[in-house]
Amino acid sequence: MPRKSVYRAVADIDRQALAEFQAGIRKRYTDEQILAELKQSAERLGRSPTMREFSADPKTTVHPQTVIEHFGSWNRAKRKAGLVPRRFATREELLALLEELGKELGRVPTARDIDEHRGKLPSKSLYWHTFGSLTNALREAGFDVPVGEERLERALEQAVRLSKRLGRLPKFADWTEARKTDDSLLTEWQIYRMFDARRGAWSTFQFLVRERLREAGVEVAPDGTIS
Repeated sequence: MPRKSVYRAVADIDRQALAEFQAGIRKRYTDEQILAELKQSAERLGRSPTMREFSADPKTTVHPQTVIEHFGSWNRAKRKAGLVPRRFATREELLALLEELGKELGRVPTARDIDEHRGKLPSKSLYWHTFGSLTNALREAGFDVPVGEERLERALEQAVRLSKRLGRLPKFADWTEARKTDDSLLTEWQIYRMFDARRGAWSTFQFLVRERLREAGVEVAPDGTIS
């Protein structure tokens, strides 16, 4: 039962007439229009918007409460718009998004890729929190992601091939340049981290590459050139 107003003018309002007036004056939005506004706001923000961010977006015309009235909850509306809620995504949703990103890129997604696709994907920290690491999430999503000794072995195999192509042991800059045309290469920073990113990490990697080349019968000069 509505509370009695202290103002006579309000108390005397014809409730049915008021309801009809309100129904006519309110702007009506279709579900499609609301979802489009959510997507556009996410694109402007570069991430999936919170209710406060959506409300503060000067280019939105829909009130967050209207979104909730249409879809039952804010997070349900964002899911309908293809925007996974930043804190409430399920494991299955997180894995499905990784799979979709991998198909779009044509390779295994990296942490940088996730950052560059914020708005479509939640933050990489949510993957780490949910799966323990991004590597675990990628492997669970079906990607071939080497870990530990397997990763180092792959890096050495890649470095041996690159060395033969260059005619010398690869420098950091060589590796960076090679990755521009070969996404299968581990990133130079992944290699650095295998050696705890300490001083001399890259030269330690080069030493292991030299040893692998020598085992294959390839001569490596002191300056790193091979013959």
